[in-house]
Amino acid sequence: MQDDQPLLTVEGLTKLYAPGKGCMDVDFNLYPGEVLGIVGESGSGKTTLLETLSARLQPDSGGIRYHQKEGSVADIYSMSESRRRQLLRSDWGVVHQHPRDGLRMNVSAGANIGERLMAVGHRHYGDIRSVALEWLKAVEIDESRIDDQPRTFSGGMQQRLQIARNLVTSPRLIFMDEPTGGLDVSVQARLLDLLRNLVMELQLSVIIVTHDLAVARLLADRLMVMRRGRVVEQGLTDQILDDPQHPYTQLLVSSVLTP
Repeated sequence: MQDDQPLLTVEGLTKLYAPGKGCMDVDFNLYPGEVLGIVGESGSGKTTLLETLSARLQPDSGGIRYHQKEGSVADIYSMSESRRRQLLRSDWGVVHQHPRDGLRMNVSAGANIGERLMAVGHRHYGDIRSVALEWLKAVEIDESRIDDQPRTFSGGMQQRLQIARNLVTSPRLIFMDEPTGGLDVSVQARLLDLLRNLVMELQLSVIIVTHDLAVARLLADRLMVMRRGRVVEQGLTDQILDDPQHPYTQLLVSSVLTP
């Protein structure tokens, strides 16, 4: 597809749990190879928006159109549930804040990667293991750990394994929810370097939720700032962080608000 055609078009997306709780009337386009950051304080609606965008929550109103590999544009919520599940196993990926939510902790690291390959039709054990080894190396996990269970890994290793599990099927769109949350500063820095390199190398489109503006500056091309479920400001990352226009964004950038 051409880079001037949106990969994802979101119009009027709304999902509410209570008045002011959730996300309301969200509109944006996401283009191939673009990283969109969603920032705001806790309770601003970031995670609800991400879960709705990734088809894990049904919206109350609005729609999401996805430009598929073969060129057609599909309404995500007009798809069957099985088709959406298949999309999440192949063309999309979800990196959770807590790796236990995205990994099977009691099977091997290799099996975690291999399961996603099998979900898209791979059957040859030797080939699956070979690809798993390649991806462990790509995310800086010692290949000798392929038969170890993720519960024996450090938090940073678990997160890198979750990334490998998601990227092994060559997805076009990745959703990330606070991928560096809860990690030590040094581990965060290593993971961010890895993510930035993989995004550039694979030309991934990414939607990332974070409360950390330093993470947003490092990874995101464009930012959306959310408050009480609504997008109050959006634009190029450097423009938003260096010259915020909305009073809430100004408070967020000046660290008056705590995440």
